[in-house]
Amino acid sequence: MAGKAQAPAPVGTRQEQVGGKARSGWQGGGRGWEDTKQPAKKLKSSVDGEPPRKLPKRKIVLLMAYSGKGYHGMQRNVGSSQFKTIEDDLVSALVRSGCIPENHGEDMRKMSFQRCARTDKGVSAAGQVVSLKVWLIDDILEKINSHLPSHIRILGLKRVTGGFNSKNRCDARTYVYMLPTFAFAHKDHDVQDEAYRLSAETLRRVNQLLACYKGTHNFHNFTSQKGPREPSAQRYILDMYCEEPFERDGMEFVVIKVKGQSFMTHQIRKMVGLLVAIIKGYASQDVLERSWGEAKVDVPKAPGLGLVLERVHFESYNRRFGHDGLHEPLDWAREEAEAAAFKEQHIYPTIISTERQERSMAQWLSTLPTHNFSATAHAAASPGTKVPSPQEGSEGDGDSD
Repeated sequence: MAGKAQAPAPVGTRQEQVGGKARSGWQGGGRGWEDTKQPAKKLKSSVDGEPPRKLPKRKIVLLMAYSGKGYHGMQRNVGSSQFKTIEDDLVSALVRSGCIPENHGEDMRKMSFQRCARTDKGVSAAGQVVSLKVWLIDDILEKINSHLPSHIRILGLKRVTGGFNSKNRCDARTYVYMLPTFAFAHKDHDVQDEAYRLSAETLRRVNQLLACYKGTHNFHNFTSQKGPREPSAQRYILDMYCEEPFERDGMEFVVIKVKGQSFMTHQIRKMVGLLVAIIKGYASQDVLERSWGEAKVDVPKAPGLGLVLERVHFESYNRRFGHDGLHEPLDWAREEAEAAAFKEQHIYPTIISTERQERSMAQWLSTLPTHNFSATAHAAASPGTKVPSPQEGSEGDGDSD
């Protein structure tokens, strides 16, 4: 009938022959989902003056990768244009691609938006996951990415249950911290520049110390947000280790991996900071043990530059829904190669070039002699003595409570 336009078929509709013409179902990243309960809906043309009928919204998750340099974190601050965030660019792309109406961008609760981890200033990600409700338009991934800068990519999309919340459903998060190996050069008998090369003996000691973080500990000294007796200061670290060193542009680097149920603001950077202070000889190993206690310990905070959200884990969700015949498990195995390529193209080169230009690690290392670990511990143990806490910035590591 003249003046009528055929609507895009909803998600899961297979390509069929209707009236001798092919009608294509939605394809997002090479995948489709069967949803036989939702018949195809026709959009009314605007020619007759009536607004088009909306497609049904569906709950999905997006796998994101981004370089955090130049951004004031992941989380959007609606109404504030002073600090640009990753979500500012993401929401703009969702609106411009036709996935959500414009008013959903102004009030993100309308699309049930939730992020797995609130990465903060300068922190990058290769495996961030956000959940939200969208219109599943044709070629959705391609259209969203066409409105994003090259240093922010949507790598994958999957349908999830209607009540899915990416933060609450996440069982664990894996971060990596990339740093130049001269950070481990001993202050008294090693060269303190790019000529330093990490020995096998020092790497073994690094991993011995990192193993001490595993298990459940009171991490109140590793954040500015918790007191020593707050139950939420207890955090469970599943694994933490340092990989073999590698060379880039004449500088040697290592990557520290840590997997935990959740992390508080600054926690990972302070875990790395105390490790470096011990390896370099500024602090003794017993400072690490004392940091679990109630006494205040001045724990140095490593730069945010090398911190990357590597992966988020949904083991419980996958066991319950991943093989129910309606939903896919959230394991992202097919997207791993693309995520690795993104790190090599956008994240690691940015860390290396920024370290060379701004010398963030070298400058931070020069502040370590100002920390007097024994003095702060003694002051904390003295009744009536107030221990000055280190100045905290606005950046953080992950999902603070």
